[in-house]
Amino acid sequence: MTPELLLAFITFAFVTSVTPGPNNMMLLASGVNFGLRRSIPHMLGISLGFMLLVTATGLGLGQLFERVPVLHEVLRYVGAAYLLYLAWKIAQSGAPQSRENPTAKPFTFLQAAAFQWVNPKAWIMAIGAITTYTPQDGFFSNVLLIAALFALVNCPSVGLWTVAGSLLRNWLDNPRLLRAFNIGMALLLVASLYPILVDTGMF
Repeated sequence: MTPELLLAFITFAFVTSVTPGPNNMMLLASGVNFGLRRSIPHMLGISLGFMLLVTATGLGLGQLFERVPVLHEVLRYVGAAYLLYLAWKIAQSGAPQSRENPTAKPFTFLQAAAFQWVNPKAWIMAIGAITTYTPQDGFFSNVLLIAALFALVNCPSVGLWTVAGSLLRNWLDNPRLLRAFNIGMALLLVASLYPILVDTGMF
């Protein structure tokens, strides 16, 4: 990989990681509701899960979807259903005294990693990285390099949303404000369903 291509890829990885999407909306809400420290497993799960997704896409999973288009449809609606469930959970987490609720828990490492496989934005990012920025010469090693670099760029990028949420935490001590914030985050998460439900040829 040439230095020019590497720089272009890092820019792509940063822009796609830091812009709004399901992961970042959930991390912002997690930062508000649980703080930075308790949200770290969520952040790390996103990065590792996405790294595995990029690797699998480069090693042939992307071609499988091209050969069996019905898998796209299955992924689309499973992802939509799960995002609606997550939106409902986020909206409910803003109930009065939710921070003192012992049953309220942030996403675990494994939950966050598994979510990447039904996250439409993650699939678009992974396929874009492999098809646009992975040289054919030494393809296997380049796939591993792309996956590792994406994870390294992704973690601090999504972490910015968690930090932003933790900074808002003190401003949302009022249970009504916290509930309103979480309902807003839930609505934004539902809005992210648009690219799943619209026929784009990919999702």
